Amino acid sequence: MKWTPIVAALSVCLVNQVDAKEPKLILQITVDQLRADLLNRYQHHFTDEGFNYLIDEGVYYTEAHHQHAITETVVGHTTLATGAHPSSHGMVSNLWFDKQLQQPIYNVQDKTHPLISANAAVDAENEIDPTQKASKVEGRSPKNILATTFSDELTASNNGKSKVFAVSVKDRGAITLAGHTGKAFWFSKSAGEFVSSQYYFDQYPQWVNEFNQQNDIAKYADTSWTLSKESTEYLFGDNAAHDWKTKLPGYGITFPHQFGKRDNPYFSTFLTVSPVGDEMTANFAKSVIEHNQLGQNKVIDYLSVSFSSTDYVGHIFGPSSLEAEDNLLRLDRTLASLFSYVDDKVGLDNTLIVLSADHGAPEAPGYLTQFGTKATHFDLASLEKQQDIVKLKKDWKISGNLFTNAWQPYVNLDHDALKKSGIKLKDATSIVANVLNNVAGIHRAYSYHHLLEGAVPKDEITQKVINSFYPSRSGDIYIVFEPNVFVADFDGLNVASVHGSPWRYDTHVPIIFAGFKLDGQQIERPVATVDVATTLSAILGINAPSSAAGFPLKEVIKQFND
Repeated sequence: MKWTPIVAALSVCLVNQVDAKEPKLILQITVDQLRADLLNRYQHHFTDEGFNYLIDEGVYYTEAHHQHAITETVVGHTTLATGAHPSSHGMVSNLWFDKQLQQPIYNVQDKTHPLISANAAVDAENEIDPTQKASKVEGRSPKNILATTFSDELTASNNGKSKVFAVSVKDRGAITLAGHTGKAFWFSKSAGEFVSSQYYFDQYPQWVNEFNQQNDIAKYADTSWTLSKESTEYLFGDNAAHDWKTKLPGYGITFPHQFGKRDNPYFSTFLTVSPVGDEMTANFAKSVIEHNQLGQNKVIDYLSVSFSSTDYVGHIFGPSSLEAEDNLLRLDRTLASLFSYVDDKVGLDNTLIVLSADHGAPEAPGYLTQFGTKATHFDLASLEKQQDIVKLKKDWKISGNLFTNAWQPYVNLDHDALKKSGIKLKDATSIVANVLNNVAGIHRAYSYHHLLEGAVPKDEITQKVINSFYPSRSGDIYIVFEPNVFVADFDGLNVASVHGSPWRYDTHVPIIFAGFKLDGQQIERPVATVDVATTLSAILGINAPSSAAGFPLKEVIKQFND
């Protein structure tokens, strides 16, 4: 009898060894606007249970890059989900002008699938400034994603038995990773709660209603974002009121940042431009795990968690600011709490974690210029006033504007005006692109037709532009600005820092695989974000996503096969 506990323990070990052939849960984490070097810069702040758990215990790729040129949120998230370039998955930018429909398209809009929460139906498409409401939200779904995702292939591999969920503050941060077959939730600033659309549910499960009731954001009214440590402990602890920081009304540019009254139109925005946005997201993810018993299934379950506050804080204050530093420190604690919860409910040894980012981040021009580095903002409206453009308009007898709209990095020409003047669109785009190539601050301008026909230079930057080109959704002229030349517009608001370029600061992101049976290993060789989905598929031995262009990461695969 004395040997019974030992025998029982050995039996459990043997069972666990058998079960350990595959993880029970895949946890995919995307940190919005996490430039790769920031993990090294702030590593001394991190706990052993958060970022440092991944860095020390995981397979850490330090030279991972996006291989597309439009480094925006929906593009990066969809690339991580599909293993494909935008030229295949079709999500070319956060907003595009659809040539077939002849109208602007927000990436995950879908009028056939309204939001379930009625009070979220007039959410501002503008993410930062709620006073600039664009139009009624038509609904949300993944219908514009033109490729399968890893989560779709996981669902197909076992007749839909896997439970697939995705959570984010941003709709596009959740919908893209949930794919066509999973369930997506995101935070509505107007409703002040986590919402979904009728693509996923006819009505919310009860646990969602209960979470939103318990997560009443009114509790943050008249509170503030304060520093986690003494200011002297921070790299940017001088907390200077730098003039490059964006001045959100009532939020201030120095600590503490006041959230204000609940009825303030900026109140919900302020929560997301702080660590609170990520904390709410992690708490909702924990509720997903608990109420759907993720990791308790006979097959592998999947949960994507996209953290957005790093992006919002980076835009408003810049990545090299006291706010960005403290936010990343707080995100580290949030990750540690999430990992602890997963360990308790599923076991980290039963969970495969993969972390990456949708894009990197440029420094704010004001931050760079104080050290003598040349950096500036570019005004897209100034293109209309360029001397050679004015001359072209005169020659073509165009009295109004030549450019009808501009959504970085594309500008579109007035097709009707060109037609009336007898100017062929193909000729016009080529001529205008050549003119723009001589404008200070522009590295290269590509005409739509040259990209379509492949009549473009063969170099690394051009290849990234080609990887971002999808004919019916790409604009007339693609502009690549010189390094450290930025269009400072973010949803109509002039902000400190704006990503979206093909340069290294925007493409360089971390890739880390951790948990399950992986051992710590740091890899310096170049890899790509399209490799993430194919690696996950190879680990499970399932079909890779339909348009995947990446290859399984051999260091991760080797450890699984050993």
